[in-house]
Amino acid sequence: MSPEEPQPRESSSRGQTSRIGSIRPLSVLLAAIVTLTQVPVASAHGTTGSGGLSQGHGVILALVGAVILGGFILLKRTDRITPTTALYGVFVGIAITALGAVLFEGLSPDPTYTASSMPFPRAWYQPLALLSGLGIMVASFVVGWLRWPSRPRYTFLGILMGLWISYPYLLPELAGDTHPLGYAIVLGTPILIGYVIWKDAGGVIRAVMRDPVARRFGIGVGVVLALFFVTVTGYLSFFPEEGFPQKVTVVVLPAIYQLVSWPTLEIAIPHLPLIHIPFFLALSPGQVIVVGMLSALIGLNAALIARHWRVEERAGMTEGTAGSAAIVGTCTCGCCGPLVAKIAVLAAGPSIAAPLYWVFVDSASPLSAVFIVGSLLLFTGSLLYSVQTARQPDQSAAIIPAD
Repeated sequence: MSPEEPQPRESSSRGQTSRIGSIRPLSVLLAAIVTLTQVPVASAHGTTGSGGLSQGHGVILALVGAVILGGFILLKRTDRITPTTALYGVFVGIAITALGAVLFEGLSPDPTYTASSMPFPRAWYQPLALLSGLGIMVASFVVGWLRWPSRPRYTFLGILMGLWISYPYLLPELAGDTHPLGYAIVLGTPILIGYVIWKDAGGVIRAVMRDPVARRFGIGVGVVLALFFVTVTGYLSFFPEEGFPQKVTVVVLPAIYQLVSWPTLEIAIPHLPLIHIPFFLALSPGQVIVVGMLSALIGLNAALIARHWRVEERAGMTEGTAGSAAIVGTCTCGCCGPLVAKIAVLAAGPSIAAPLYWVFVDSASPLSAVFIVGSLLLFTGSLLYSVQTARQPDQSAAIIPAD
């Protein structure tokens, strides 16, 4: 995957590509958001405002985005359009799909469930967390020793992810929320993942990022999914809620997010200037770390695929990474449980949705941590695998991974 390879196919459509390339993907997304915010929405979830916007419109918008996404991929595969044009179309499809999912989540009634609807008792949480965490640590040690003896960083990353899952039950409950080990696990994860990527894929990623289209596509996908994550989890909201403050409120409160307690900045504005819609934002270091890791990994995968498309290489499994990153990232992240539950309510009723809701939302559930850890490992492994399969024998040593 040499970044210096010529791109003959694009020369024949230079005018069309340059016109589309001049459109900034984030500008398209922001314009769509601003347009939709002009439509009066409900005074509470699950109702319809004077503009007639409802959860059904979110479903339609998501379907339209999916059609656009699939259509541009199909057009690219059949050589009807250039790879650059396809990338911009794919990004627009991803952005519209994410926006539709956000509208669906924000305008759907919030389901309520009782403890009796839990799929299994909380007494199972401790053995599940300890067994799954210990299993990941042992498997990481064995596989790392046999498969990658010269790369102990893989083993250390697996052990750290096992600790992430089992940590809540390793310490007394009162001390666990503020114990230094918990903060070390969360803060150490992006450092170790960053080191692994820098060591084994840094040269290739730097070469990929020199392609302006691939760089814009990767950054755009990462930003869209970051906004999606924080919106569907309620940390960013433009929808009115019952009990919303009637004046501008800014507070800092402690809140548990991913293993330990973090100071959380909460901003509530009843009416944003000009567009007259409510605004709520909650930010904490833990949230920034987790969402930042997921979005950055997905964005890097997307940039790598964009570069493959641009140089017209046969990417094999790598070709599907950008699409799978957009889909799997939104489904495997444990914080997306409320959205999954609401979709299940719409499709199959509350009896089936309740177990899903508890599995994703209950902060004590080890399965929520498993989804987070699985997402991080999935996207890191996908990125490293893509880099390895993209290597060519005649490539410069500057872009050959270490070891």
